[in-house]
Amino acid sequence: MTARFIALLLVLLALLAAGVAWLNQRGEPAIAPGAVPADGTPAQIARGAYLARAGNCAACHTERGGAPYAGGRGIATPFGTVYASNLTPDPATGLGRWSADHFWRALHHGRSADGRLLYPAFPYPDYTRVTREDSDALYAFLRSLPPVAQANRPHALEFPYRTQAALAVWRALFFRAGVFEPDPARSPVWNRGAYLVRGLGHCGACHGGRNVLGATPDGGQSLAGGVIPMRQWYAPALTSPAQAGVADWPEDEVVALLRDGVAPRGSVLGPMAEVVLGSTQHLDEADLRAIASFLKSLPQAAASRAAPRPADPQVLALGESTYADHCAGCHGAQGEGGRSADGRLLYPALQGSRMVAMDPPVNLVRVIVHGGYLPATRGNPRPFGMPPFGLLLDDARIAALATWLRQREGAAPVAPQEVARLRGAAAVD
Repeated sequence: MTARFIALLLVLLALLAAGVAWLNQRGEPAIAPGAVPADGTPAQIARGAYLARAGNCAACHTERGGAPYAGGRGIATPFGTVYASNLTPDPATGLGRWSADHFWRALHHGRSADGRLLYPAFPYPDYTRVTREDSDALYAFLRSLPPVAQANRPHALEFPYRTQAALAVWRALFFRAGVFEPDPARSPVWNRGAYLVRGLGHCGACHGGRNVLGATPDGGQSLAGGVIPMRQWYAPALTSPAQAGVADWPEDEVVALLRDGVAPRGSVLGPMAEVVLGSTQHLDEADLRAIASFLKSLPQAAASRAAPRPADPQVLALGESTYADHCAGCHGAQGEGGRSADGRLLYPALQGSRMVAMDPPVNLVRVIVHGGYLPATRGNPRPFGMPPFGLLLDDARIAALATWLRQREGAAPVAPQEVARLRGAAAVD
């Protein structure tokens, strides 16, 4: 009886896997065997180079100290480590034998040239909205790169996440191939911004949050924020005035933040600093303004915060003295920030800071422990950095400092246990 039950179960699982595989392949283009790779025109290659910047492709597909786009960088996830692939046109280890159709299928359907399903650490749930024209331009640019013979590293994923069957089920639950649909009620500028944010820029991959299976709710459309499990930072909600919403910012300030990494009302740190460094500072003015137009239009949730429980007076006293000893010299006695003689912001104000008051307090704690560094940009070529205090201060003092800063903003205390957890997470992978 047991053997028959196991056999029946195996048959049912095989049928389920076959059904899921069929669902996953619906609508995918048939690619002729032996499809010949083609070189692009100079205009396509130049356009593709710009689009690769817009998508920040090199950030994942270039190992630290390695050849550009040759892959090898590990992307840590809750399910194990995914290693980025070689995008150079090497025929044995890269995209040398891929056709433009293969590349389009990878972006649009998340499937490799050999038919394997790709892991969504490659953000094809966002890239599915990239147009075929832009896909072909990206392909032309990658074909123009010097080929680098660097074998792709096998992913180090736990069972069952490393199986194609598990990935097929994930896709059946959370992925639908799609296209970008312009909103006819909106301007061309707004639609361009929506396309960049929701497609090639894949902002929802971080700002959309992740569920327990690593999927972004509603395909990352909501941009309602969440912890980035690959990086252990919090990507603040772009739909909240208390987090990263910019609906009430002047457009010029949104553009400055994306271009320079610093603006009168805020600056970028952590993963977003890398985005500005490698991507948005290289976009042209029209695209920056298109993104700003779209972000400013996002509906903003009403800011609401329950009154926090008061912290222990001794904790607050320890936090205040820690601030005076280690922070006031740069950020000012009252957290007002520091400016140069010509009025340029050198050290950000902590009074009224959204990062200080944000729930969860992940980014505040990580910056204190690991430090924080703005990107070097044309508009801010020599930015000041926040040194790490993780070796100088223990968990209790960092928690007290964070609590003192947050209580002044009406936010909840931080426990030493939370500091210990975030201290153990890698600052930058």
